[in-house]
Amino acid sequence: MNIETITLLTVFVPIIGSLTIPLAGLISNKARSAWSVLLGGATAFLPLLLIPTALGGGETILRKEFVLGLDFILVIDPLSIFMSIVSSFIGFLIIVYSLGYIKHEENQNEYYLLVVLFIGSMMGLVFSGNLIFLYLFWEIIAVCCWRLIGFYRLKEHVRKADKAFLITFFGAVVMLLGFIQIYGQTGTFDLTAMRGAIVPGSAVLLILFGLFSKSATVPLHTWLPDAGIAPTTVTALLHAAVLVKIGVYAYARLFLYGFRLPGAWPEALPIIAVASSLIAAGAATVETDFKRLLAYSTVSQIGYIFLGFSVANTTGVNGAWLFILMHGLAKAGLFLCAGIVLHATHKRDIREMGGLMKTMPITGAAFLMCALSVIGIPPFGGFFSKFMVIMGTVQSGRVALAAVALFTAILTMYYLLRAFALVFLGEAKAAAPEKTPSMVFVVGLLAVLSLVSGLLIAWPVKLTTSATTFISWWLR
Repeated sequence: MNIETITLLTVFVPIIGSLTIPLAGLISNKARSAWSVLLGGATAFLPLLLIPTALGGGETILRKEFVLGLDFILVIDPLSIFMSIVSSFIGFLIIVYSLGYIKHEENQNEYYLLVVLFIGSMMGLVFSGNLIFLYLFWEIIAVCCWRLIGFYRLKEHVRKADKAFLITFFGAVVMLLGFIQIYGQTGTFDLTAMRGAIVPGSAVLLILFGLFSKSATVPLHTWLPDAGIAPTTVTALLHAAVLVKIGVYAYARLFLYGFRLPGAWPEALPIIAVASSLIAAGAATVETDFKRLLAYSTVSQIGYIFLGFSVANTTGVNGAWLFILMHGLAKAGLFLCAGIVLHATHKRDIREMGGLMKTMPITGAAFLMCALSVIGIPPFGGFFSKFMVIMGTVQSGRVALAAVALFTAILTMYYLLRAFALVFLGEAKAAAPEKTPSMVFVVGLLAVLSLVSGLLIAWPVKLTTSATTFISWWLR
């Protein structure tokens, strides 16, 4: 298959395939589950075929012309290939984990349809080179999230799902206004035609509002901890490498690949990123709800990715790309470990847990390994990404911001090790055995990958370096 065919299949296999999942459900539950896994597996496999293109640093533009500048454009380059590999792989593992997690739930046809459509829309957004189509996929993802967050249909759950939808939808509409303003200046929605253009500061403000709302950056973060009422598989999708990573990826696609930031924005953004990271870490240190604690941790870690991209030098940007991968693996592992614990104990307050290492040894070990990666302890993969982001911040001359980022890493160590100690160490308060092999296998695999990705750091760095080099014309 050629590059164009592989990319089209990567986008449309999950999108079209998701619509056939209810039909598979009419055959049997096993047929539906197997079909969902097959769709997720195919979506994860196809981008791997594009790795030689990414390593070669090439770019292929797939274009289908329509009216009014609404051309369907797919950009196949190291940025989109890297992000599609990370997102689709973690999405596939979450589907496998779901086989055990929701096997006794109702509405499974809807669940698998929305999860696969979610992943497919992410693929469309990642490869999109037209601002309107980027917005379209952005909103399809928002609708999927809305239904998935409120999956249990309880009144309180639906209210929090509505909150998440309204905040992210409003942010997306504001972002669309920024796109329209850019169209008024450039006469095109084609990102490939506006590379290097200077856009109005007001348009940048509108776009960043949308990006920050989707990536749950302080103060637009409140919907993300509340989204913890969703099934743990859904929260893993939101936090790991799919939903909240959309904002940081879109920032790189728009402001590093496409147009340039005007005025004081290059100086302001690193400050916003570090402030968001520090505030969220502070909230996590006092949180006792297991999933909300991990949610605040996500908000904090997203700040590091924004920091790496916004300092706009080679080290920082390379670290930000690497952070997307390492945080995706480790945070998916943390949330899915939490899912096993909550599934067995039916408790969310970490103060009511304890001693689970005795009955959940694999889950406990996996949680600790993933936590060490998020903290940034060598030789786990998270160490290299966090080190590069902080080093890039120092190289940009922002030593004070680097010091705050380092202090935030210390807070990360405190609240994650505190959670591990309260949940897995001490005296056992309840019998909670590991019962579902598929769930335990996935968290074990993510923990191992968090370690192996650090031990074999040269391999992922090849991909991230290719993505960074591809946009090096912009970097300072």
